Amino acid sequence: MINDPIADMLIRIKNAYMAKRQDVKVPYSKLKEALVKLLSRYRFVGEVSAVADGEFTVKLLYPDGKPAITEVKRVSKPGLRRYARVLELEKNKQQLGFFILSTPKGLMTHVEAKKKRLGGEVLCKIW
Repeated sequence: MINDPIADMLIRIKNAYMAKRQDVKVPYSKLKEALVKLLSRYRFVGEVSAVADGEFTVKLLYPDGKPAITEVKRVSKPGLRRYARVLELEKNKQQLGFFILSTPKGLMTHVEAKKKRLGGEVLCKIW
C-alpha cells in the first residue's frame, strides 16, 4: 500500500533517470497523468503513452547525455499540506527549477500561477 502516490511516482521517475533507463511505468491516476503531462510540456520527461493494465509509460529525456531531472522534492505531503498564495509565490526569487501547484484552474508551475494570479497547494519542487 502506497501512502503518497505522487511522491512514489516522482521518485520512480527520478530513480529511472539515475539508472539511465529509457522509460518508466507508473500506476495510473488522473492527477498523475496531469502532472506527467505538465512535466512533459517543460521537457523534464518525454512523451506519455496510453494506459495499459492500470499503468502508463513515461519516456525519459537525456539532453546532452545528462538526466533532465536531477532532483525532486515533495513539498505538500498527506500528513502536512502546504499552500501558497500569489504573494508568497512572488517572494520566491529562486530561479532553479519549478514549483508545481494544484490550483483551482488545474496543475501549473509557479510561473504560470503568478501570471494568472492564482495560489494553491504546492505539490513539489523539481529541477
